[in-house]
Amino acid sequence: MNNGQIVFSQLLNFLPMRRFQTCVDQYGGNVRIRNFSCRDQFMAMLFAQLAFRESLRDIEASLNYSPISLYHMGFRCRKISRSTLAKANENRDWKIYADFASILIAMARKLYSDEPILAELDSTVYALDSTTIDLCLSVFPWAKFRRRKGAVKLHTLMNLRGAIPEFIHISHGKMHDVKVLDLLLPMPGAYYIMDRGYLDFVRLYTLHQAKAFFVTRAKKNQQLARRYSYPVDKNTGLLCDQTVMLSGPLSKQKYPAPLRRIKFYDAKNDKQLIFLTNDFELPALIIALLYKSRWEIEEFFKWIKQHLRIKSFFGISENAVKTQIWTAVTAYVLIAIIKKRMALDQSLYRILQILSLVLFDKRPILQVFSEPVYNSERPDDCNSLPLFNF
Repeated sequence: MNNGQIVFSQLLNFLPMRRFQTCVDQYGGNVRIRNFSCRDQFMAMLFAQLAFRESLRDIEASLNYSPISLYHMGFRCRKISRSTLAKANENRDWKIYADFASILIAMARKLYSDEPILAELDSTVYALDSTTIDLCLSVFPWAKFRRRKGAVKLHTLMNLRGAIPEFIHISHGKMHDVKVLDLLLPMPGAYYIMDRGYLDFVRLYTLHQAKAFFVTRAKKNQQLARRYSYPVDKNTGLLCDQTVMLSGPLSKQKYPAPLRRIKFYDAKNDKQLIFLTNDFELPALIIALLYKSRWEIEEFFKWIKQHLRIKSFFGISENAVKTQIWTAVTAYVLIAIIKKRMALDQSLYRILQILSLVLFDKRPILQVFSEPVYNSERPDDCNSLPLFNF
């Protein structure tokens, strides 16, 4: 039954706001704050992500069009000021919103824990990759990337069961991708799917010693010594399945254990792929399919860049940029939680598009996502003139 809540206010019911307040208290976010609390700041930034707002002025104009609607949306302030929001984004610790996003990620991980990956695999599978968000170096001087170019990197570890990002690290553009492996705590029995940018045998051997599995691409000049070859069905695209050892003078010291080398021909792209893994139990074709599933993290990067506001920013400080990115991650995970809890058939993109149009409506949220039924029959007493006469 509709209790008169605005749709945006109903969305907040999916969020553990008490735990958000715990994050605020941990970093003293509301210390000496009278009117515009961290909750109001978070709601304004979340609204900007869901409603496709492009600037602080755009947020201010959209939220202040009706003070009554502002109250019913859940804001505790009487008015949204772009200068106040800009100062909040600049000064209030971005870790508040990072910790809250981590809480939502843990909730989503439980909801999607039963999502299938491959029929032959019950283990947790992660995809690790990064994406670069370009910035103007003269406007964002702290985001050093190249001599005349600024950027930040979004390093992401994604659980492929439901495409939920479980670990995100935001760094300047100069940080090499492989260094993020030092920040991860390997999970025994889990699979880590990575591209050639993460081919560092010291760090891969650390994963191996932690009883975790990895699948990555080999480089063309990789020095390998074959120990044994296994039979393969070449009709499936497999070309070889071998046990190898690193033969380079330095690499064999960094990774003294045997590796599995799998060569696969991708007929669709007319390309040969060489995989390295420390798993000797799974069939070779499953290893190739595991690496193919890594494409989901590329889809995630593409999705958030196209449909959320992380390419143009509302502030120029590092704190403001990270606050906006973490709010965008929160919006993505919130939509994933809504999709699962309400058993919606629509895609994440369609859910976001629908929400962007109805945030101020007073309808039950389930009714918002129900498909409308249109009567396509032409009434008998149609008084409209025909457009074309034949």
